[in-house]
Formats: sequence, C-alpha cells, structure tokens
Amino acid sequence: MKRLVHIFAMTAAAFVLPAGTVQAQSPTPATSAVQANLAPHPAPEQPLPYSHRTHVGMGLPCQLCHTNPTPGKEMTFPATSTCMKCHATIATDRPAIEKLAEYAHSKQSIPWVRVYKVLPGITWTHRKHLEAGVQCETCHGAVRDLDAMSETTAVTGMASCVSCHQARRVSEACAVCHAWPAK
Repeated sequence: MKRLVHIFAMTAAAFVLPAGTVQAQSPTPATSAVQANLAPHPAPEQPLPYSHRTHVGMGLPCQLCHTNPTPGKEMTFPATSTCMKCHATIATDRPAIEKLAEYAHSKQSIPWVRVYKVLPGITWTHRKHLEAGVQCETCHGAVRDLDAMSETTAVTGMASCVSCHQARRVSEACAVCHAWPAK
C-alpha cells in the first residue's frame, strides 16, 4: 500500500507542474551516441543523495526536474518545492529528506554540484539540441541506471560533438560551437 501511495504521489507531481515543462520521452530511451569517458569520473559530493535510477525508474521524465530557461545554455536543477511535492509525504523519516525539508522550510535552493559543464569558449546550448529532438540519453548516457550522477560520457569532448554532427548531417563549422574574440 505504501508503494502504491508513493507511485501515486510521484505521478501526481508530474501533473502539478506548469504546462510546457514536461516533454514526452520515448518509452525506450535512445542509446548514448557519445563515447563513454575513458578515465574514471567519480560522482561529485552532492548536498543530498539523489538516485536517478529510483526517480527515472518510476517514469519521471528528465524535464520534470531539469527545465531549460532562456537563453537555453544550461538545464536547471529542480526547485526545492518541486522535490517537496512528493517528499512532503514520502520517506519523510529519512535523514536526506529531513535535510531537504530544512532547505524547503528556509526557502533555500539545494546547492547541487553541476556534473557536466559547458567549457569556456563554447557557445553550445541545450535549447537547439532539445528543439532538434535530441534526447537526454543521446549525450548523457543511461542516467536512468545511475544512483549517483557522474560524468559517464565524453560529451564535453570536441570529437563527440563533431561525430554527432556528421552523423546527423549538421554543420561542423568551427563557429557553430566556438566563439571567436572580436578583433
């Protein structure tokens, strides 16, 4: 019964968010088109433990928590209130959820550590890729299988971008991704 209540609350949260923040994902996620990182990239220390495996495993789409505000460069982290839509009643006795509730009560954002970073000199944007229909898994891999988010793919490497652009027949011109200083 408790599991049923948990699933109901998570499903209800998906419909409570404003329209347009949730996009449909394919039932069978795409395989990553980006090479795996050759060197280990351990998950950074986060302020709260968070399992993508648990949350995505319940069918929650990436865009439920990660929105793409203008200008579209980076995806956001969820507002503390988004987490609390479910966790006001689910797993409230766990230390991590108690800490989450403290963030919410004090109206503080959770200070998540960004795992993937857009490198200096790159004019890359999530917006264009989302508009082109690129799924999150294409670049970030099987996040749905991770208990602790880490940089599992080489998505920030230029070779990954070039090979993807070649495969999709998209411009590979340097100026597409690189900003040149004004002379």
